[in-house]
Amino acid sequence: MKYKIYWLLKCQLLCCVRFSWGIVSGQIRYSVPEELQLGAFVGKIAADLGLDVKQLKARSLRVAPSPRKQYFDVNLENGILFVKEIIDREQLCGSNLDCRLSLNVALQNPPSLHPVEVEILDINDNAPTFPNSQFRLEISEFAVAGMRFPLEPARDSDSGTNSLQTYQLQPNEYFTLDVQMRSGKGKRPVLLLEKPLDRETMPTHNLTLIAKDGGLPPRSGTGQIIVIVKDVNDNAPVFSQSVYRVSILESAPKGTLIIKLNATDLDDGLNGEIMYSFGSYISASARKLFDLNFRTGEIILKGNLDYEENTIFEINVEATDKGSGAIPGYCDVLVEIVDVNDNAPEVILGSSSTTVSEDSPPGSVIALFTAEDRDSGQNGQIQCQISNQLSFELDSSGMNYYRILIHHLLDREKVPKYDVNIICTDKGDPPLTSKKTIHIEVSDINDNAPKFSRPVYTANVMENNVIGASIFSMTAFDPDVEENGRLNFSILESEVQNSSIISFVSINSASGVIYAQRSFDYEQLKNFQIRVQVRDSGAPALSGNASVNVVILDQNDNAPLITHPLPEYGSTAIETISRFTEPGSLVVKVSATDADSGQNARPSYQIFQATHHNLFTISTDTGEIWTIRRILNKDSPNQRLVVVVKDNGIPSLSATVTIVISVVGTDSETFSSVITSSSDPRFTPELSLSLVIALGIISGILLIILVILAVKVHKNRNGMVYQHHSLGICCCLDSRHSLNGIQKASKSLQIPPNYVEVFGGDPLSQRFRYESCSTLQSTRRDLTDPSKCRTSAEKKFLLNESIEKENTGMANSEKYIVPEVR
Repeated sequence: MKYKIYWLLKCQLLCCVRFSWGIVSGQIRYSVPEELQLGAFVGKIAADLGLDVKQLKARSLRVAPSPRKQYFDVNLENGILFVKEIIDREQLCGSNLDCRLSLNVALQNPPSLHPVEVEILDINDNAPTFPNSQFRLEISEFAVAGMRFPLEPARDSDSGTNSLQTYQLQPNEYFTLDVQMRSGKGKRPVLLLEKPLDRETMPTHNLTLIAKDGGLPPRSGTGQIIVIVKDVNDNAPVFSQSVYRVSILESAPKGTLIIKLNATDLDDGLNGEIMYSFGSYISASARKLFDLNFRTGEIILKGNLDYEENTIFEINVEATDKGSGAIPGYCDVLVEIVDVNDNAPEVILGSSSTTVSEDSPPGSVIALFTAEDRDSGQNGQIQCQISNQLSFELDSSGMNYYRILIHHLLDREKVPKYDVNIICTDKGDPPLTSKKTIHIEVSDINDNAPKFSRPVYTANVMENNVIGASIFSMTAFDPDVEENGRLNFSILESEVQNSSIISFVSINSASGVIYAQRSFDYEQLKNFQIRVQVRDSGAPALSGNASVNVVILDQNDNAPLITHPLPEYGSTAIETISRFTEPGSLVVKVSATDADSGQNARPSYQIFQATHHNLFTISTDTGEIWTIRRILNKDSPNQRLVVVVKDNGIPSLSATVTIVISVVGTDSETFSSVITSSSDPRFTPELSLSLVIALGIISGILLIILVILAVKVHKNRNGMVYQHHSLGICCCLDSRHSLNGIQKASKSLQIPPNYVEVFGGDPLSQRFRYESCSTLQSTRRDLTDPSKCRTSAEKKFLLNESIEKENTGMANSEKYIVPEVR
């Protein structure tokens, strides 16, 4: 970590120093260390070009594209050239001391191209390493002092002082270390024998070899040398030269003989027979391209050479005899690749205007390009020309940089577009040619405003929508092109329910898709309007407007709410009916409301449960409950109905109400009362006789009243009111629809208080009312049982008790239900 910080500081200082000679011969040069982080500072390219930072975006300052990897880019905010890709100098330039990257910086308005060269400085980020952690040497015990044993050199990917500099051997009494220069391209460690070895005394020697570089701080690597002492065969093969140099054309075919090596060995027999092999100090790419005959020493080409990838190969060859304890001999073969004209020129567009305004003056630059050839010498020299010479001309500024200029005024109405062909040829033998075509369109100025297909749109949105869901898509048309035709949508500010329209919807500025910002509720908001504006990106920008009427569609999200009858006892509604009610009479009307609309709010009514299913029916549309037949004495005095109200939505929602209909007005109640009274020991026979006489008188009076009523009803069908003051009884009847003396009440008939209402008139508040106590007080039971006249609270308690017993199956047939007193 300290090492990297040191190098970063050193390189930053070096960059500052280099800045003073940044512009030389029209080319800007910088120096940066390798392995800089992304975004690291390289140089103030805008200042070096003499540009105003505020004009960089307008002039579109950028690094021109190149077939090679782009390691740098320009920040248009401050004009600084920065690192775009991590640079590994060893991967980029290998062990070359000079490592430079060339790039071109392009400008428009007017177009120009500026070459930039960045020198990549090496940092000491690689330690020397040996190919193998252990070296194994077999040395004869007859080896004389002064014999040399070359060792495998270490490798260091860094360059300059950061590369491998020296070797060091841990001190011992038998061996010392000599560092041998290798053809000016490295150093090889050589082990020197200081005194003869004695196998019987010490058969093996373990040595430690240290390789050091020249970095600051320095790095090092170690390798173990295991020396095995052998007998006999004390002469090693010897090459006539330590280094051989050969040249070969890069177009040489496979199988070409590169060189035939010949080493000599003074020994005889197997100790003098030599075998050849590649040494350890040879690159993987060289092994793929070259093959070595282990018997003859011939090096043969087995791959395709490319001068542009590698100009030289170094092949390390080892020669050993077949004797026991053979001592190898080494040599290096340097194969230099000769360039041939096998690469055509490459045309690289640095800046071009694919669309040119028809009012562009002659001399305007429409394209900048460079031509490069990877070959060298004459093979890399290029000449370029263009077609359409009448409309355009080519201007060369030297160094293979070219400009394409407008030759005369263009007329879009005559020629709307051009195809300009760039033809570049090198001077090789034979010459090679490449071609690139630039397509140029002649455009108008921004004179068309964007338009919607119609001024008003309608968007239907289902309520309870998902927040962020798309609800509508706006489309607009602009006949202009590029920036003049690039549209941006926006919503104009307005208010809906005292809130900004932005809190309800949003729009994608590029696509025109409108999104919901909240979940809509039809019951709270039925519709609202959006004003959408579309603007192009021309200068000046033109715009158009349209309105969108957003209609919220109802969803079945509200269950019906039963408004009548309302429960009076817990969750149960109480209604009363006379036992003498005729079939087809209206009992009660169930009413419900639904906050939804349309089919979602249309209720339908159904009897879900009933004490007697053949006694009542219900209208599915109005909720009116009618009697089907007469009420029999065997029917339960408490009829329990469960009514279900469903809406017509999908899926359907429902609500229920339980109605207990109390049947009142039966003769059995009177007889039950009489029997009960006579069984009381307090009643005397005289009292019973008086009671019978009183009942007879009352029955006679009732019979007379019924006859009079029948005559009156026959004469006047509009309804009459009859009163009998001595009995304190009043009946309000409607002569319409008379059925066996039981009439249905009129809707418009006003019912006085303290009178019995035989049938309720208003279906929304249908009730039966009965006089709480008759003025008839002539019986002994009335005199002896003051509970005959009960209060309203007492009767309500008895009614509730009777209903509960019937619902649990405990009601007694002798009990009777006292109706609610109104």
